[in-house]
Amino acid sequence: MVFVAGMIGWDAAGEFAGDDLPAQVRQALANVLAVLAEAGGGPEHVARLTWYVTDRDEYNAAQKEIGAAYREVMGRHFPAMAVVEVSGLVEARAKVEIEATAVL
Repeated sequence: MVFVAGMIGWDAAGEFAGDDLPAQVRQALANVLAVLAEAGGGPEHVARLTWYVTDRDEYNAAQKEIGAAYREVMGRHFPAMAVVEVSGLVEARAKVEIEATAVL
């Protein structure tokens, strides 16, 4: 099992992918997969994702774009997922944090 701590929507240089939620989701998922790749895994190994979002309404309004970003990174693999609205994340600019559990 591989437990991936919460990943936010910034790249390896600490630069955010943008200020819109779908762009941050895309980058956060890519970060999850980058960590998982270090253990020899891929999206097909992800068993669970927990998403922490700072704005439920923004999340709901961007479902189409978030879905496209998800499929771009994760393909058609849909593990168990939960989405939780939080009042804020440690990085003030972050709109989403995603943690994962994978089974290799």
